[in-house]
Amino acid sequence: MVYTKINDKEIKEWLKNNLNEERYSHSLGTADCARELAGKFGLDKEKAYIAGLLHDCAKCFSTDKLLEIIKNNLQVEESEMLNYKTLHAPVSAYYAQKEFGVTDKEILSAIRWHTLGQIEMSEFEKIIFLADKIEPNTRDKSYREEILNILQEDNGLNKALLKCYKETLKSLVKRDLKICLLTVEIYNKLEDLCKPE
Repeated sequence: MVYTKINDKEIKEWLKNNLNEERYSHSLGTADCARELAGKFGLDKEKAYIAGLLHDCAKCFSTDKLLEIIKNNLQVEESEMLNYKTLHAPVSAYYAQKEFGVTDKEILSAIRWHTLGQIEMSEFEKIIFLADKIEPNTRDKSYREEILNILQEDNGLNKALLKCYKETLKSLVKRDLKICLLTVEIYNKLEDLCKPE
């Protein structure tokens, strides 16, 4: 099935022109990792690849441009506006739809929530979230291996997500950045989901 109005080659050309080199490499890595995880969990590999490819398409926009697009086109919760580093997620979903013709709701939702996540995430959203954190091109290799090992366990998707949220919370505290309440709520929910029976 075709999920975009232009082909992969044209998408990559656009990304190359609109992202810095590291972010472009990260996007390619996330797409490959998303396809790999989709195969592992019996999900649509092509759909996952497209979501991974486009998840950061607005990442290198200026904060002013992101805020302008949000103000004029999107409904974003005030709590999401606490950290400018997450503003690209809703805008990337918007661009995936407007610029690349993506209409698949699962792709758009996975892109929209790949930074913060949400309380009730689908398996597809979870693998895009994880692919962003463990792709092989720019992410820490030992962390990637740790997450891949956790994914082998029973309830591996939720346990891997919980590990990611723990690391995110530590990083935000260490860098003295504000923590969105949604992040705390998701962490608490994952703690419940991962408790031994």
